[in-house]
Amino acid sequence: MSYSGPNQPVAPIDNPYRMFEKLYGQAKNRELLASVLDELTEDFAKVERMLGSEDRRLLEDHLAMVRQVEKELQDERRLGSERAADHAVPELPPNVREDNDNMPQISRMQVELMVNAMAADFTRIATYQITNSVGQPRMKWLDIEEGHHELSHEPDDNEPAYEKLIRINTWYAEQIAHLAKRLSETPEPGADGSMLDHTTILWTNELGKGNSHTREDIPFVFVGGGLGWKTGVAHRFGGTPHNRLLMTLCAAMGHPVDSFGNPDYCGDGILTGLS
Repeated sequence: MSYSGPNQPVAPIDNPYRMFEKLYGQAKNRELLASVLDELTEDFAKVERMLGSEDRRLLEDHLAMVRQVEKELQDERRLGSERAADHAVPELPPNVREDNDNMPQISRMQVELMVNAMAADFTRIATYQITNSVGQPRMKWLDIEEGHHELSHEPDDNEPAYEKLIRINTWYAEQIAHLAKRLSETPEPGADGSMLDHTTILWTNELGKGNSHTREDIPFVFVGGGLGWKTGVAHRFGGTPHNRLLMTLCAAMGHPVDSFGNPDYCGDGILTGLS
């Protein structure tokens, strides 16, 4: 779901203990990674001579991306200790296995890490994906034994499956509500109001309907006051590519773009009527 550039997906960190280590155990790691490429320069040069022009370009793009990460690590090393000292370190319950039945607890652990990371200014943007795109969680805590993916492909007239999907989607909504609640309970550092007043949550998925894989009528829900958009209303932009909504989101964050994704769907520019 997250990309650092074209064809450069960012792997999610689905283990909350690894996420904790990335956020709060990084001082030693930064020292080890301060110049991770320097030792490999000669090896990369040998590999580069063996590649064609297209592969060489991909390698150069990769090296540039890693160098940027390296620079960010060095910058964060200067600031990280001061930021962390101003904020309490969250406590995670020990020994929670990363398996299907612990999804509710892992979800709450990841939300806690996200809220604390933003409060400490470790990051100002985060993505939160509860399952894989073709995940098959079994929501046993909802008394549902079938996998979510197989239920999503049942026809509309399968009433038992339809009711189970409502319960599953309600549970997902509750996770977003919990994130919004935690942000609303957390004062915005250095400003008035809560973090939710200064944050916008975008909740969506990749399909409008699971059993037909349609990309029409995909729901996008915005929560919070970070962008200054009017909340508590529903907009229906029938036939409008969601690329334009993502362009509008970029512009609202102070980063206007001429296109987002396929430029063929971006020609009419940003949307109006959201403020």
